[in-house]
Amino acid sequence: MTDLLQRIEQNIQNRDLFGRGGKVLVAVSGGLDSMTLLHMLKELSFRHQWRLVVAHFNHRLRERASDADEKLVRKTAAAMKLPLVADSADVKTFAAKLKLSVEMAARKLRHEFVARAARKQGIKTIAIAHHADDQVELFFLRLLRGSGGEGLAGMKWRSPSPADRMISLIRPLLDFSKAELLGFARENKIHFRNDATNFSTDFLRNRIRNELLQLLRKNYQPALDKAVLRLMEIVGAESKFAAETARQWLKQRKPDFERLPIAIQRRVLQLQLTEVDVAPDFDLIESLRQSADRFVSIGPNICIARDESGKVKLRTESKLGFKPNELVLNLTDRTRAAVFDGAKFWWQTGSRGRSPHQNQQEVFDADKIGGGIVLRHWHAGDRFQPIGLKSAAKLQDLFVNAKISASRRRELVLATTADGEIFWVEGLRIGERFKLTPQTKRKLVWNWSNLAV
Repeated sequence: MTDLLQRIEQNIQNRDLFGRGGKVLVAVSGGLDSMTLLHMLKELSFRHQWRLVVAHFNHRLRERASDADEKLVRKTAAAMKLPLVADSADVKTFAAKLKLSVEMAARKLRHEFVARAARKQGIKTIAIAHHADDQVELFFLRLLRGSGGEGLAGMKWRSPSPADRMISLIRPLLDFSKAELLGFARENKIHFRNDATNFSTDFLRNRIRNELLQLLRKNYQPALDKAVLRLMEIVGAESKFAAETARQWLKQRKPDFERLPIAIQRRVLQLQLTEVDVAPDFDLIESLRQSADRFVSIGPNICIARDESGKVKLRTESKLGFKPNELVLNLTDRTRAAVFDGAKFWWQTGSRGRSPHQNQQEVFDADKIGGGIVLRHWHAGDRFQPIGLKSAAKLQDLFVNAKISASRRRELVLATTADGEIFWVEGLRIGERFKLTPQTKRKLVWNWSNLAV
């Protein structure tokens, strides 16, 4: 048995990734990493009586090349006499429909497929071929996106599937380098296919892999991978300690929240937000941490705060209130113009079409908006459903997809109904629920001047 086979065997046994006679779904794309993983597990399966099932998802992103990937996986599974589960989807169409990046859409569809396949096969464990190089790329990807310690710690050897928490994802190659996998594949004459999209500069991960990391290794730190993996291990251990400390504090609920270390305060709030199904956004956590009993809007009619003991509490608001940095407009007033933070707004309602388009303008269903509007800026946790989207999404995620900088997001003005539902955000599409339809009786013609003027 080769050294690499011994290493993966030890990883599986020492970390208890799956036991003797276990049934495992192996996610195989046809590329180097997953094809090598499949061959390694197949080679070891005789010693441990593992029952392997191959799963392949065709993203249909590269036309004939994607079909060729699937053909190779099918051929390999047949040669190994392993059962195969395969499916496909038009990722680009799905991404456009949900306004996601192609990367995010592919990941979502892929995870949903393998989880679905595992359930049908009665399998609780999915093996995927993430390796050490992937960890380094992920570190920089999350660093650039502003992740905290938990995110910077990277992938774990075992974690719940994002599509089904009852199914585990296991990563037995997490301490293998890409070069080691390539050497094993060549030595054992393993056929695999190269994905041309790995070199496309359209994806941030590819730019990190092919540009940023190459520059850092060449000009700054030749042992970059070793240094980053060591840092991830340190950050991961400290993040785990903070999480465990926060959980213990929550169980005891001592009245000393504001005397806790800041890192533990943040983790206490993060855990509670997750429990009430509120996205633990950093800005929201900081707003809650710094002030007790200060409610923050996180959606239509819903606010959240924490009390002096650190306990998070939700509140439903039915009435429109006046708050700092907000302007309440009565659409029935004679004066149909207003100024907010240096921007000018004016409007008209009626059954006629658009007014002369001299400035920036949108048209809404006036009856759905109602008689009052609130102008304000973005709050952490805000959710918005742009036209064409089936459900509301975090406004922060929409800003990221639209490539709106963090500083610019704070300057943008948005408008909500009297009940707090966002129907317009400067720079984005109008709200889905407030668009004109054949049933529209009255229109609200909404104008605003260039905010930079």
